[in-house]
Amino acid sequence: MSYNKHMHDEQNRSPISGLTKKTRQVSLATLLFWVAVVGVVGFVAGTRSGGNLPFSDILGGVRTTNDKIDLSETQRVYQLLKANYDGQIDTNKLIDGANRGMVAATGDIHTNFFSKEETDEFEKSLQGKVSGVGAEIGVRSGQPTILRVLENSPAKQAGLLSGDVITKVNDTSTKDFDAAKTAELIRGDEGTTVKVVIRRGQDSKDFTITRAMVTDASVASSIQDGVGLLHIRRFDATTAVEARKAADSFVAANVRGVILDLRDNGGGQLDQVASVAGMWLDRKTVLIEKRGGVENERITSKGLPLLANKKTVVLVNGGTASASEIVAGALKDHNAATLVGEKTFGKGTVQQTIGLDGGKMLKVTIEHWYTPNGATIDKHGIEPNNKVELTIQDTDAGRDPQLEAAKKLFS
Repeated sequence: MSYNKHMHDEQNRSPISGLTKKTRQVSLATLLFWVAVVGVVGFVAGTRSGGNLPFSDILGGVRTTNDKIDLSETQRVYQLLKANYDGQIDTNKLIDGANRGMVAATGDIHTNFFSKEETDEFEKSLQGKVSGVGAEIGVRSGQPTILRVLENSPAKQAGLLSGDVITKVNDTSTKDFDAAKTAELIRGDEGTTVKVVIRRGQDSKDFTITRAMVTDASVASSIQDGVGLLHIRRFDATTAVEARKAADSFVAANVRGVILDLRDNGGGQLDQVASVAGMWLDRKTVLIEKRGGVENERITSKGLPLLANKKTVVLVNGGTASASEIVAGALKDHNAATLVGEKTFGKGTVQQTIGLDGGKMLKVTIEHWYTPNGATIDKHGIEPNNKVELTIQDTDAGRDPQLEAAKKLFS
């Protein structure tokens, strides 16, 4: 039996390519379908804790209990189904279905049972890996559109471009499709092909692309007009290292300040969160964890605070969740940054993943987390210091008023 702690959630983009304390993860809850580069999934920090649960011992850090429930009715239903159903019955699927239904009955959307196949996909998503073509999809002017093409990806090699409108996938019209549904059509096994028809301006172009395993970097950075731009898409195993490389370059260039873009970041690994927050905070509380309303741990920032003396603006929106909310909340509470954008998602829980027989997995909410000032953001989110909306009209026109508002704070 194996386990990991996670903070997880996903948003409304879809990557067509393919995110753990012991490892805890933080993630977003707007279903950020990194299903579409074709598929980098975001994570949120934990799930909900439903109070103190009875347990008799600890197995390798995993709580367990001797409590049992009466499953005689379930057995009776199976016997009647087996005796009367006119068709083939896969007992393994019945068992998975029973487990899935029992876990779903908690009413917590972040507590889930995963089959082996789902577990495999989940683990890949934590690493930003997926089998697809390597293009991020969104909806622009009501049409599924390529927002970003990954370097060294099948999409890049085929000649797909940002702004291309996807009109068909394997002869299926994508009219009225959202990003996730379009990405689902494009994803597939490594080595197989997919036909994509796009509209570029007034021209229609056909592409046949061979799918491959694609990895999307969690960190991107640049320097514009003397300001360092640090974009963190999720918190995976290499995020802190890559973010600190960017911070080193900012310090070397003596930037006037830093814009940390956490928009649509669904979360990730908690140990990465502590290291990223530590680029601004010197051994300060990043979050407080509580179980059954009782504090059980404080996570402190770690690493050299390279950017502590740099004016910092953090961009947030409704897709900023879990791990990214922890960073934003910590920097706000410690007055280390100004938040610009829209209210964050509001994912204030921590999940733990527990490995089961046959490669299956249980993901269960085990506690709540609070900001350094002791506030819960669960279902509430974090309000930015400066509220700036980004409308559909802005997106369709290629405008980013939130980024522009952040840049003005350095002028």
